[in-house]
Amino acid sequence: MTERRVVVRHEAIRNGIGFGSALAIAISFTTHQSVLWAIIHGIFSWFYVAYFVLTR
Repeated sequence: MTERRVVVRHEAIRNGIGFGSALAIAISFTTHQSVLWAIIHGIFSWFYVAYFVLTR
């Protein structure tokens, strides 16, 4: 049972973007209104989210 949960979780992480990237993209687009910046911040994901929180 435990092995199955690990495999399913690994597949979910491998497929699609993570929560940190989605959050960074949403924050970035709301703040800057720029798709380019949203993509760049999505790549940095949690680093940008932490930066945003610390500088607000």
